[in-house]
Order: sequence, then structure tokens, then C-alpha cells
Amino acid sequence: MAKITREQMVHVAQLARLHLDDAAVELYTKQLGDILTYMDTLNRLDTKGVPPTSHAIFINNAFRDDEVKPSIPVAQALANAPESEDGSFVVPKVIG
Repeated sequence: MAKITREQMVHVAQLARLHLDDAAVELYTKQLGDILTYMDTLNRLDTKGVPPTSHAIFINNAFRDDEVKPSIPVAQALANAPESEDGSFVVPKVIG
């Protein structure tokens, strides 16, 4: 039995404001049906006692503490700028 009908696929496409031809509707109906069938397979797995995860492996972000450090002097940062004014870069206006 199909997990999603052609009519449901057309409805979803309309909700997403997608303009699909008949071939695309048929293809996506089959593909989405295959995905839903696979989800049923996964739902049969016993996951009691398995905590929810967002990654398959443990990820530890390698953040460092913020520390104030000396930076490049303003004059040096502006040395190659085509135009500068009062210690800032001058750029073309892009928003009216």
C-alpha cells in the first residue's frame, strides 16, 4: 500500500508553492512513499533506554575563552583601503 497518494503529493506541492509537472509528481510521490516506508521500518526498532541524540557521535565544541589581545593598529588596517575617513573604511552606499 502506498504511504502517500498522488493527490496528497499534489496538495503538499501546492502548500509549498511548487509547480510540478505530472512526471515530477509521480517521481516525488514514489520517493516520499519510499521514505515513509523506511520510517516505518525505523519505528519498529526498540529504542527504550536510548537517549535522544542530535548526532551519531559525541561532538565537543573546541571553544576557547575570550581573551583580550593586542590587535592590528587602525592605521595599518586602513593602509591598503581605497578610501578611509576618521579611522573607518569608506564604502559605496548600497541601500537607498
